[in-house]
Amino acid sequence: MNAEQIAIAETCLRAAHNGGLSFPEIVGRLIAAGFEGYTVDYRSDKQVFYLPGGNSLMLDMSRVSGAVAEAFDSTEVERLVRWAQANPADYSYTAFSRKAKAAGCAGYLVSFLGRRVVYFGRTAETHVEHFPD
Repeated sequence: MNAEQIAIAETCLRAAHNGGLSFPEIVGRLIAAGFEGYTVDYRSDKQVFYLPGGNSLMLDMSRVSGAVAEAFDSTEVERLVRWAQANPADYSYTAFSRKAKAAGCAGYLVSFLGRRVVYFGRTAETHVEHFPD
């Protein structure tokens, strides 16, 4: 992994938390930099960016208040994804993350290759969202 890729990953992580870039913009920048996906872990407050060939970069995320609920509510996670996609005035990634944790989402895996996001709970229950066309 080169310094430019590290800088892009750091910029995208900050932009997600401060609203500087939308999800599609972040995905586009990471793909252009050669990444194939990333994982967000709400329990450890870490985000890992993956390159083909096994290289990865783990970065600390801003801590979001609240614990990950025991039960995974896939219906609520889906509703939160729709809220994020609509990007209303009251949306923020911090609010999304706090509500996702309350819905039992322990984290998610973004696959650029698979064009999907897999949200998962503490018991490995999942909800899959495919990238819009």
